Amino acid sequence: MAIDWLLALAERAKTPAKFDCLKTPTVLGLESFEFSTFHLVTFAIFVCAVIHTLSVNHIHRWARHLEIYQKHPQNGQRRFGVQLLYFLSEVEVVFAFWAIPLFFVIAIGFNTHTALEYFNTRDYTESLFIVIVMCLSSTRAIVLVAESFLRKIANLMGGTLSAWWMTLLTIGPLLGSFITEIGAMALCALLLSRQFYEYRPSTKLSYATLGLLFVNISIGSVLTTFASPAVLILAHCWGWTTPFMIVSFGWKALAGILLSNLLYWFYFRKELRELDQRKILLSKIHIPAPEEPQNRVPAWIMCIHVTVLALVVITSHYPAIFLGIFLFFIGFHHATRTYQYPIHLSRPLLVGLFLGGLVIHGGLQGWWVVELLERLTPLGVMGVSIILTAFNDNTSISYLSTLVPSWGEAFQYAIFTGVVAGGGLTVIGNAPNPAGFALLGRYFNQGISPVKLFLSAALPTAILYIIYFLTGPFF
Repeated sequence: MAIDWLLALAERAKTPAKFDCLKTPTVLGLESFEFSTFHLVTFAIFVCAVIHTLSVNHIHRWARHLEIYQKHPQNGQRRFGVQLLYFLSEVEVVFAFWAIPLFFVIAIGFNTHTALEYFNTRDYTESLFIVIVMCLSSTRAIVLVAESFLRKIANLMGGTLSAWWMTLLTIGPLLGSFITEIGAMALCALLLSRQFYEYRPSTKLSYATLGLLFVNISIGSVLTTFASPAVLILAHCWGWTTPFMIVSFGWKALAGILLSNLLYWFYFRKELRELDQRKILLSKIHIPAPEEPQNRVPAWIMCIHVTVLALVVITSHYPAIFLGIFLFFIGFHHATRTYQYPIHLSRPLLVGLFLGGLVIHGGLQGWWVVELLERLTPLGVMGVSIILTAFNDNTSISYLSTLVPSWGEAFQYAIFTGVVAGGGLTVIGNAPNPAGFALLGRYFNQGISPVKLFLSAALPTAILYIIYFLTGPFF
C-alpha cells in the first residue's frame, strides 16, 4: 500500500498542473493507506530537520569555539570538523542535508528507482523562481526604481528614518501582491538594510522589525491570486478571483499590517527618534559623493530591467520560460556591465536549495497533516494551521489542505487565513523568509535567533488571528 501511495505522490508532482484542485483523496491513495514504519521514519527525519533549523545558532557558536581553541594547520585552513560545523550552521542547507538520509530510507525501504523518481518528480518551480527573482531584485536598476518609488512615499511622511521604517513595513509588503511576495521580500530587505539596519538599532528593535517584515510579507500578498504559491493553490482550487480576495481578505490584511506597525512604532518611538538623529548626524559627517553622470543608470536600462522582472513574474509557473528569460538577461547584464552591480549567485542558490529540501520533506508529511485537519472545527483549523505553517511551510499546508474533501466556506476561510497569518513565525514558514534571513542576517550578532524571531512575530500574528476571527464566517 505504501509503495503505491509513494509512487502516486511522485506522479502527482510531475507537472505544474499539480495545483489543480484534487477531487478526492483517492488520487494519492489516502483511503487505502495504513500507517507503517516507513512513515514514522520519514516523520522522524523531518523532525530532526526542524530541530536542526532551530539549532543553527548553537552549532555556529560551537564551531567558533572549536576554531578558537583548536590549533590550525600551517596553511591556515580550518580543520575538517570545524568547517563541517560551519557548513551545518547554514540554515539554507539544513533540509537539503536531511534529504540525504531520506533518500537512503526510501531506497532501502523500497528501491533506488523509487527514491530517484520521488526526488526527480518534486516540483522545484518555486525554488528556481526565488533564485531568479533574488538575482533580478538585487540589480542596481531595480533597487533604484523601487527606492525611488518608496522614497517619494517616505518623503511625504517627512523622509526620516521612522518614515522609511513605516513605508518599507507597510507599502513594501503590499507590493508583494503585484511583484510577488518573493520580490517584495528581496526589495524590502535590501532597502531596510540601507535605510534602517545600517544605523545599528538595538537588538530588541532589530528583531521586532524582522518579525514585522516576515509577517507583513506573508499577509501582504492576498490582494491578488498569483503573488504567493500558498494563495495561488487555494484560490485556484476554490475558484477565488482578485476582487473576491480584496473584499474577503485584502482590507483585513491592510488593517492588521497598519495596527501591528503602529503598535510597534509607538513602543519603540523613543529609539526611532534617536536613530533619526543618528542618521542626520552621520549624513553631515559622511557626505556622499555625487554620482558621476556616466555611472548613472539610463532610463532605457531601467525599463528593460523592470520589463524582465515583470516577464519573470508573469511566467513564474513555467520554469523553462523564466529560466530562458533570465539567461537572455545575463547576456544583457554583461553587455551593460558599466551600469550594473555584479550578479552574486551564491546566496540565491542557497535559498533555492533550502526551499527544494523543504519541498522534498513536505511531500511525505500529508498522512498526519490531513488526518489532523479533518478532525478540527473551523476555528481549530485556523489556529492549528498557523502552528503547522510555522514548521512545515504555508505552501505545503495549503496543498495538503486541498486533499480534505467537502470543505465548507468556514473551513476554507480558516485554512487560508491561518497559513498566511502564520508564515512569519519562523524562517521555514514562508518561501521568501530565507531570502530575508540571508540578506539581513549580518546585522544580528551570532546570527538570527529562531526563538527571538518567533517571539517578535507572535504579536502581529495574534493581531491578524483576532482580525480574521472577528470578521470571519464563524458566527
